[in-house]
Amino acid sequence: MASYYEKIGGALTVRQVVDQFYSAVLDEPELKPYFDGVDLVRLKRHMVVLLCSVLGGPEQYEGQDLADAHRGMGIAGEHYEKVGDLLVTTLRGQGADEEVVQHVVTVLNQVRGAIVEHAG
Repeated sequence: MASYYEKIGGALTVRQVVDQFYSAVLDEPELKPYFDGVDLVRLKRHMVVLLCSVLGGPEQYEGQDLADAHRGMGIAGEHYEKVGDLLVTTLRGQGADEEVVQHVVTVLNQVRGAIVEHAG
Protein backbone atom coordinates (compact mmCIF):
# COMPACT_ATOMS: atom_id res chain seq x y z
CA MET A 1 0.00 0.00 0.00
CA ALA A 2 1.35 3.41 -0.96
CA SER A 3 2.20 5.91 1.78
CA TYR A 4 0.48 9.29 1.83
CA TYR A 5 3.83 10.68 0.68
CA GLU A 6 3.74 8.46 -2.42
CA LYS A 7 0.06 9.18 -3.01
CA ILE A 8 0.67 12.92 -3.08
CA GLY A 9 3.59 12.64 -5.48
CA GLY A 10 6.65 12.76 -3.23
CA ALA A 11 9.04 15.56 -2.38
CA LEU A 12 8.48 17.61 -5.53
CA THR A 13 4.75 17.92 -4.86
CA VAL A 14 5.37 18.66 -1.19
CA ARG A 15 7.75 21.50 -2.15
CA GLN A 16 5.09 22.91 -4.48
CA VAL A 17 2.47 22.65 -1.72
CA VAL A 18 4.75 24.44 0.74
CA ASP A 19 5.55 27.25 -1.72
CA GLN A 20 1.88 27.80 -2.55
CA PHE A 21 0.87 27.47 1.10
CA TYR A 22 3.25 30.19 2.29
CA SER A 23 2.22 32.46 -0.59
CA ALA A 24 -1.40 32.09 0.55
CA VAL A 25 -0.50 32.61 4.22
CA LEU A 26 1.52 35.76 3.48
CA ASP A 27 -1.39 37.14 1.44
CA GLU A 28 -3.52 37.15 4.59
CA PRO A 29 -3.10 40.49 6.42
CA GLU A 30 -3.90 38.97 9.82
CA LEU A 31 -1.35 36.15 9.39
CA LYS A 32 1.51 38.02 7.74
CA PRO A 33 2.75 39.69 10.98
CA TYR A 34 3.62 36.27 12.43
CA PHE A 35 6.29 35.99 9.74
CA ASP A 36 7.93 39.40 10.11
CA GLY A 37 11.68 38.89 10.30
CA VAL A 38 11.42 35.15 9.65
CA ASP A 39 13.90 33.48 7.29
CA LEU A 40 11.31 32.12 4.86
CA VAL A 41 13.78 30.00 2.90
CA ARG A 42 14.77 28.21 6.11
CA LEU A 43 11.16 27.98 7.29
CA LYS A 44 10.02 26.48 3.98
CA ARG A 45 12.85 23.94 4.10
CA HIS A 46 11.77 22.87 7.61
CA MET A 47 8.12 22.72 6.54
CA VAL A 48 8.94 20.53 3.53
CA VAL A 49 10.78 18.03 5.73
CA LEU A 50 8.06 18.17 8.39
CA LEU A 51 5.26 17.61 5.87
CA CYS A 52 7.20 14.83 4.13
CA SER A 53 7.67 13.16 7.50
CA VAL A 54 3.98 13.57 8.43
CA LEU A 55 3.04 11.96 5.11
CA GLY A 56 5.29 8.94 5.68
CA GLY A 57 8.16 9.95 3.42
CA PRO A 58 11.79 9.01 3.97
CA GLU A 59 12.66 12.42 5.43
CA GLN A 60 12.83 12.59 9.20
CA TYR A 61 12.05 15.94 10.77
CA GLU A 62 14.85 16.86 13.13
CA GLY A 63 14.00 20.53 13.55
CA GLN A 64 12.97 22.35 16.66
CA ASP A 65 10.10 20.97 18.71
CA LEU A 66 6.87 22.58 17.51
CA ALA A 67 6.03 23.99 20.95
CA ASP A 68 9.51 25.52 21.28
CA ALA A 69 9.45 26.90 17.73
CA HIS A 70 6.13 28.68 18.28
CA ARG A 71 6.50 29.71 21.94
CA GLY A 72 6.04 33.41 22.53
CA MET A 73 4.47 34.07 19.14
CA GLY A 74 1.04 34.55 20.67
CA ILE A 75 -0.67 32.43 18.04
CA ALA A 76 -4.45 32.70 18.31
CA GLY A 77 -6.67 29.70 17.77
CA GLU A 78 -8.54 31.43 14.96
CA HIS A 79 -5.26 32.09 13.14
CA TYR A 80 -4.14 28.49 13.61
CA GLU A 81 -7.43 27.35 12.08
CA LYS A 82 -6.99 29.73 9.14
CA VAL A 83 -3.45 28.45 8.51
CA GLY A 84 -4.73 24.87 8.67
CA ASP A 85 -7.52 25.69 6.22
CA LEU A 86 -4.98 27.23 3.82
CA LEU A 87 -2.83 24.10 4.03
CA VAL A 88 -5.84 21.86 3.33
CA THR A 89 -6.93 24.06 0.41
CA THR A 90 -3.41 23.97 -1.01
CA LEU A 91 -3.18 20.18 -0.66
CA ARG A 92 -6.51 19.74 -2.44
CA GLY A 93 -5.38 22.17 -5.14
CA GLN A 94 -2.33 19.97 -5.73
CA GLY A 95 -4.58 16.93 -6.18
CA ALA A 96 -4.27 15.32 -2.74
CA ASP A 97 -7.06 12.85 -2.16
CA GLU A 98 -9.32 13.09 0.88
CA GLU A 99 -7.51 10.30 2.73
CA VAL A 100 -4.29 12.33 2.61
CA VAL A 101 -6.10 15.55 3.53
CA GLN A 102 -7.84 13.91 6.50
CA HIS A 103 -4.52 12.52 7.74
CA VAL A 104 -3.03 16.03 7.68
CA VAL A 105 -6.12 17.42 9.46
CA THR A 106 -5.72 14.77 12.17
CA VAL A 107 -2.08 15.73 12.68
CA LEU A 108 -2.99 19.44 12.76
CA ASN A 109 -5.53 18.69 15.48
CA GLN A 110 -2.95 16.66 17.43
CA VAL A 111 -0.32 19.43 17.46
CA ARG A 112 -2.71 22.37 17.93
CA GLY A 113 -2.12 22.55 21.68
CA ALA A 114 1.63 22.86 21.19
CA ILE A 115 1.26 25.88 18.89
CA VAL A 116 -1.80 27.88 19.97
CA GLU A 117 -1.26 30.24 22.91
CA HIS A 118 -4.57 32.09 22.90
CA ALA A 119 -8.05 30.65 22.53
CA GLY A 120 -10.08 31.99 19.68
